[in-house]
Amino acid sequence: MTLENPAAAPPETVLSVSELRRSFGRFTAVNELDLTVNAGEIYGFLGVNGAGKTTTIRMLMGIIAPDSGTIELLGEKTKRTTLKLKQQIGYVSQDQTFYPWMTAEMLGKFVGGLYPTWDRDEFHRLLKVLEVPTNRKVSNLSGGMRVKLALALAIAPRPSLLILDEPTAGLDPVARREFLEIIMHQSREYGRTTFFSTHLLDEVERAADRVGIIHQGQKRFEGRLDDLRERVREITLSPEDSLPDGFELWRELEVAESDAGRRRLIVNGGPEAWDAFGKQGSPLSLDDIFIACVGISTTRI
Repeated sequence: MTLENPAAAPPETVLSVSELRRSFGRFTAVNELDLTVNAGEIYGFLGVNGAGKTTTIRMLMGIIAPDSGTIELLGEKTKRTTLKLKQQIGYVSQDQTFYPWMTAEMLGKFVGGLYPTWDRDEFHRLLKVLEVPTNRKVSNLSGGMRVKLALALAIAPRPSLLILDEPTAGLDPVARREFLEIIMHQSREYGRTTFFSTHLLDEVERAADRVGIIHQGQKRFEGRLDDLRERVREITLSPEDSLPDGFELWRELEVAESDAGRRRLIVNGGPEAWDAFGKQGSPLSLDDIFIACVGISTTRI
């Protein structure tokens, strides 16, 4: 007798937010945001500057409270991230703020006292790998060195989750690549879940298993980059054609005078929509897809 294979178990959710909202006066920075990050994956949180990435991360870290919505971290639903949860999270903020008179060695002792899982040997190993001097004052470190120090401090407690806010901003290309290699190594070797925000497409292409695109505080896409490339394509419609159900218009492109009346569109549609449409759209680069995604609001025609 042949037994059917049981359905694959759904991935464990490490981080999720639902209908998350935060305003500052009349300005809504994050608006009804939904995200899901699974165990062991590297999740790229992608958006242009000002899209709402840092506000989202500050809510995840309990630095500011959401106006509404729910946050679930490491299996615990919370309105404000507790100290117990923070002790299981490694966090690198967009701006590195250290006591300038401290050295890396002193900071390790100070920060290590805040984490029950602090691994002193791992901290020193990371400093060596990252070539961060142990006895030089932080005030005498370059911006790139301070970012590397922040990463070592975030990883040394062996956290269940890494949350990184634009971690490579200001780094040179060599340091950026080195930083991403360490994040990828942590994922491969230790199954460490990482959530990192960026506005740089090459970073998510290189490191991310899945990506969430945010624009004007709202999620525009969540999934694998291969899925994004499959869903979003360029099509050309004749004047009498209209876009069928199941598609969103992400961008309308200019056409040559000789093609007057025809429309070149970048559209987003699922597999069922493309099957029903019966036309093969032209593939696009990730740059073109991202620009279309955040360039204009979606409009149905």
